[in-house]
Amino acid sequence: MKIGVIGLGDMGSGLAKNLLAGGFDVAGLDLKPERVAAFRDMGGEPLGSPAEVGEGADAVFVMVMTGAEARAVILGEEGLRSTMAPGSAVLLTATIRPSEAREIGAELAPSGIHLIDTPVSGGFPGAQGGTLTMMAAAPDEVLDRFRPVMDAVSANIHRVGTRPGEGQTVKACLQSLIGAQFSATFEAAALAAKAGVPGQVILDVFSTSSAGCGVVNNALEKIIDRRFEGTGSHINTMWKDLTISMGLGEELSVPLHTAGAAMQIFHAGRAKYPDGDNWTCTRVIEDIVGAELHREKAVKR
Repeated sequence: MKIGVIGLGDMGSGLAKNLLAGGFDVAGLDLKPERVAAFRDMGGEPLGSPAEVGEGADAVFVMVMTGAEARAVILGEEGLRSTMAPGSAVLLTATIRPSEAREIGAELAPSGIHLIDTPVSGGFPGAQGGTLTMMAAAPDEVLDRFRPVMDAVSANIHRVGTRPGEGQTVKACLQSLIGAQFSATFEAAALAAKAGVPGQVILDVFSTSSAGCGVVNNALEKIIDRRFEGTGSHINTMWKDLTISMGLGEELSVPLHTAGAAMQIFHAGRAKYPDGDNWTCTRVIEDIVGAELHREKAVKR
């Protein structure tokens, strides 16, 4: 199969790497020259437009940031729809609003190109390691046909529906939970710092308790080592995902109290440290309490 990847950032570069490792011919597109150069170095074929990526492709992954970007890449004048053949598939791995995925799916359907609505979870480590969790929504026969492509980038493929938007709905529910886990971890880290507890103690206890999980443990590792930028989890992405979760809650009249609190913590982190990763939200709380959590000790300011 000939596969395309549009968006070669932290997540898309991992998709491309693992597809190449799986023996697929991979074409790609990104607006940043350094990402294109890295993709070429790993053996991919850089191209100049979504239409070029779609030409002759059996499947194309779309890993962009927003619904507007996904729409332009898929349905625009130079989009994938203009060149992909009937029976091929667009794998929408970006996280966008469920309503946006439904609209894209409805407009793409007459072309005969399948839309697999399959946002992912696992972040930068999962993308680079080929261990992502996929929340896939498409008819069973479509998922069966493109299963080898999805297997190349993921460890867990969950069939969560058959229609566009159903994958994004599950992802919005997941992100409401992850946002709450993040924000609780940031607050607990600041509380420990103010109390004078070393970060390693907190990590040891939390990671072996019932509260320990990948989200909490990874965040604590980054916090106590003071790694707030360049870790592959930019704050803008989680902030965007939480806006989607909150929007779905509003649409369905579901109160999301803890997700709402997480949204405000991410608002604060993004406002003060716009170049930071998710864990930089901890610094906002540390600024208030006047203490920082380091691996070997808590530091009072």
